[in-house]
Amino acid sequence: MPIIKSAKKRVRVATKAAVRNSKTKRALKSALKLFTRKSDAATHSSAQSALDRAVKKGVMHKNKAARVKKQMAAAAKAAGSTKAAAKPKATAAKATTKKAAPKKAAAKKPTAKKKA
Repeated sequence: MPIIKSAKKRVRVATKAAVRNSKTKRALKSALKLFTRKSDAATHSSAQSALDRAVKKGVMHKNKAARVKKQMAAAAKAAGSTKAAAKPKATAAKATTKKAAPKKAAAKKPTAKKKA
């Protein structure tokens, strides 16, 4: 057991992080297992969101998650299911119709005080 106060805090913080990471890993594993058993659009989207959450929390590397997503998409395609909740991407016409934000006025620079 550590004696120094900061080392004690590190132990507490590491314990909390370990619990949080294990919960994220468990949710990820269960979502992936559910997808392998039943490849449909709902399980595919839930597995992808679990992967995204794991990446966001630092449990999994982003490239590994991208690789697993690609493999899942290939499996879903082979099984014949498609992602039902696919969001359409913004078109070029929509992007050009947005108005430009007004420019802010330049901030005044402080003047140096003269010594008396």
